Amino acid sequence: MIIPRVPVQHRRLLPDRRLSGPTPWVVAILMMLTLLAAAAGVGLARAANAIGDAIAGRATVQIVTANPVTRAEQAADLTRRAAAEPYVRASRRVAQEELVATLGQWLGTADGDDPVLRSLPLPALVDIDFVGGERAGQLARLRALVAEAAPGARVIPHAEWLGPVARLIRSLAWVAAGLVVLMTAASAAIVIMTARAALGTHYATIEMLHLIGATDRQITRLFQRRIAIDTAYGIALGTAVAAAIMLLVGWQWSDMTSGLAATASLGTAGWLLLAALPLLAIALAALTARLTLLAALKKIL
Repeated sequence: MIIPRVPVQHRRLLPDRRLSGPTPWVVAILMMLTLLAAAAGVGLARAANAIGDAIAGRATVQIVTANPVTRAEQAADLTRRAAAEPYVRASRRVAQEELVATLGQWLGTADGDDPVLRSLPLPALVDIDFVGGERAGQLARLRALVAEAAPGARVIPHAEWLGPVARLIRSLAWVAAGLVVLMTAASAAIVIMTARAALGTHYATIEMLHLIGATDRQITRLFQRRIAIDTAYGIALGTAVAAAIMLLVGWQWSDMTSGLAATASLGTAGWLLLAALPLLAIALAALTARLTLLAALKKIL
């Protein structure tokens, strides 16, 4: 059992004051940081996976022919021929209005009918989505097709310019996972120090219990219950604070519906993991306290 049953008369042997020592507060801080790091790690990992899935099978063909009529014809021909290829799932020519709207955001012009923007010699873009398979071979076949349909056009795999971003986000997710492991180890160390301090403080009580015939396991259950309850109070407090912070951040994050930020969500599995962490922390604290107490009691006799 995580919190062992101890007769009421035995519980009176130890002071029963909740949140009186530093252990619950330190555990609360570590639990809060652990949950926040875990939430950040899950969100970053999901964002990296979403970006990886989105860019792994996509390329953009940039047609830069100076003649606008020739450029439009090449774009239409490439779009039609690419759609007929077995390794292409979809091909779409990017509308001129989309290019103008995008440039307007960068140049500070909200009006899509700005004559200055429309007078710029914009390239024709064709988005290509590949079917699942060997990407290098698909890119080679696409480049051969582009060389025939639109000589001089550039094939730009999205993985070339968004791949480093995905790798950076995935590295940050691993850093967050490492922080979770380190803070879990720190919590276990706090429990070990608390258990040893409790044995030192109540050494006379332990000697008396031994004299009246109490076994190491009985004494361990008594101290384990006290440490597990104190730790559970700290974990509950830290979980409540972390939940409030995550709800606040999630409420502000809900307004982001585009870009990289929109891909950073926890998902059902992420929320289940966060919900399980406090329970696992209580179980780990109780197990750590039990093993520490049994090992220390064997040295006393």
